[in-house]
Amino acid sequence: MPIIKLDAIDSTNTFLKDMISAQKVENFTVVMAKYQTNGKGQMGASWASEASKNLMFSVFVDVSKIALEYPFYISMATALAIQRSLNTLEIPQLFIKWPNDILSQNKKICGVLIENVMKEGKIKASVIGIGLNVNQMLFQGLPNAASLQTLTGRVFDNNAILNSIISNLKYYIETLQEGNFSALKAEYESYLFRKDKPSTFKDVAGNLFSGYIKSVKPSGELQIVLEGNITKAFALKDVTLMY
Repeated sequence: MPIIKLDAIDSTNTFLKDMISAQKVENFTVVMAKYQTNGKGQMGASWASEASKNLMFSVFVDVSKIALEYPFYISMATALAIQRSLNTLEIPQLFIKWPNDILSQNKKICGVLIENVMKEGKIKASVIGIGLNVNQMLFQGLPNAASLQTLTGRVFDNNAILNSIISNLKYYIETLQEGNFSALKAEYESYLFRKDKPSTFKDVAGNLFSGYIKSVKPSGELQIVLEGNITKAFALKDVTLMY
């Protein structure tokens, strides 16, 4: 896989999208940076990181040959690839916090931003941005953040983790190509943070409510069992799962 290494960039996702617009890009091309000046997360959130301490990269994935009805399967595949790689490193108490944050011991260690490339109304490719806290020790003003080193006391090799994540991402993309959507969804839900546990959520108006996470729809909506045993589906923009 081609790997482009940069010292500093505004956003690896933006850099890779510009590449796609200008030239043909090989499948699973990776752009990684020691430092991002404008790293992005879900819903426009920023992603802060110390230079050279963490793993910040974007990967181009050609999904044109997948019969993909729901783009959220790409998100599930990505989260599972990261989860599997971190499992091999014996990172404790790993969970996927909907839609695709990775938690360890209830602390956020990884975020994902996926931007899809559309053509004639269909997804042809995805630019998958991943920010993984690896060796950073301090997270000022971020009480729910941690890194692999703060959790384990060990120093990790960024390049080795990158290679592992890409290898596992290829595996799960192949799973989608083979049409094993239900198996992938079941595995994703098995790691879902707070599944079947009483949890607190916040709606767009800022109101808090209680419920149980039941499952995730193929469309990506979170199915929550509310008071009175009523199940309601929520889109990402409509609800936040509190820690």
